[in-house]
Amino acid sequence: MVRAGLRTTIQDLGRVGLAHIGVPRAGALDAASLRLANRLVGNPEDAAGLEATLGGCVLQPSHAMTFAVTGARCALSVDGRPREWGLPVDVPAAATITIGSASAGLRAYIAVGGGVVVPPVLGSRSTDTLSGIGPAPIRDGDVLPVGPPAGPPPGVDVAPYALPPTEMTVRVWVGPRDDWFTPEAVHTLCTSTYAISTMTDRVAARLVGPPLTRAFTDELPSEGLVLGAVQVPTDGQPLRFLADHPTTGGYPVIAVVDPDDLDSIAQARPGTSLRFRPM
Repeated sequence: MVRAGLRTTIQDLGRVGLAHIGVPRAGALDAASLRLANRLVGNPEDAAGLEATLGGCVLQPSHAMTFAVTGARCALSVDGRPREWGLPVDVPAAATITIGSASAGLRAYIAVGGGVVVPPVLGSRSTDTLSGIGPAPIRDGDVLPVGPPAGPPPGVDVAPYALPPTEMTVRVWVGPRDDWFTPEAVHTLCTSTYAISTMTDRVAARLVGPPLTRAFTDELPSEGLVLGAVQVPTDGQPLRFLADHPTTGGYPVIAVVDPDDLDSIAQARPGTSLRFRPM
């Protein structure tokens, strides 16, 4: 890794099924993009790759390989020559791969044939930025081990992929703590427009919009949290938990994002408009 870029981490599909012992899921925030990148280079869908916030990486492989970039739309070049985003690209040893800043979306996914094979921790190679489990975030000059190719990349001329929207609507299941809020607050959540805040990372996407008023001011004992939970702190501004979320929390959860809409918020830049639609 010649230049790591901003908040670049190693991610696969995460540590599933360990929340009961306090281990967050982690894994790619936009799992569909990582799966696509892996398919494009002939990897299993759960192989580890790189997640780069806003792109801006420079890589130099020690041997010939195939790579692909999906997720946030970025300009690509190999030794200064433009190459196609969202398709498999063959590169020789010591070539300079430049992944430019994202022009649309927030997080780019970089897969290489054979995958990134750092030692797994608790069944996953993912970096967990909250707990520190897994490999450290990537830094300039890091050397990453790559496995042998699992198979040849597919013969494709185009891999359809929708651009991240500038406005989005995500489906939610209201509850389990909607009874801690006034009826007006639940109505506000489901009819108002919120904006993605600049205070957004792999733990949570913080939102800015009409505050949600509680019906109770009591303290809620800490209870389990799930991926996609929409939690409301005391300021009334909701936040939506992402893959590195804590496994417990003490603020009430007013709704949970439908699993089919989990990937979309991962690509929402600060300022993106967001609306919740109840299921």
